[in-house]
Amino acid sequence: MGALMLMMMMMATAMAKLCDGAVYKVGDTAGWTTIGNVDYKQWSATKTFQLGDTILFQYSAQFHNVMHVTHAEFRACNTTSPKATYTTGNDSITLTNRGHHYFFCGVPGHCQAGQKVDINVLRKPVSAQTPSPSAVPTPGIQGPSPNNGHLPRALKGSFAKLGLLTVVLAVCC
Repeated sequence: MGALMLMMMMMATAMAKLCDGAVYKVGDTAGWTTIGNVDYKQWSATKTFQLGDTILFQYSAQFHNVMHVTHAEFRACNTTSPKATYTTGNDSITLTNRGHHYFFCGVPGHCQAGQKVDINVLRKPVSAQTPSPSAVPTPGIQGPSPNNGHLPRALKGSFAKLGLLTVVLAVCC
């Protein structure tokens, strides 16, 4: 019984690491810049952002910044009242809610030159896909039920713990 608990704890630790969000460096190797004609719209279109992911803006703080703005401000490149401004040159922002997150560089002319990105966190997680028709059980047809659905007492506690682990992992991931 102790070995089962140890195995479950090791599985939980491994799965927790898998549940951590991905880290995306905005602009990939180019980073956050106006040099090199980086197409941030194309960059974000190739990513599938989810809750818990982190976007990393790396840039020269002497020449750039990052402003988190509304959609209207994003469209107009309006720098007057951002939700937040980042200036370290190595800014990590964890995505904690679904929908669009708009960012641009607030240095005059940079947003207009294309240094802006729309990060869209999907409304429906990728893992929550609708099951295929073949995976949907057919009403009235049941598979075999060994032991009339009863498990030996020694296994019930272990399976209950495993079920709790499964619920925790499903919520996490």
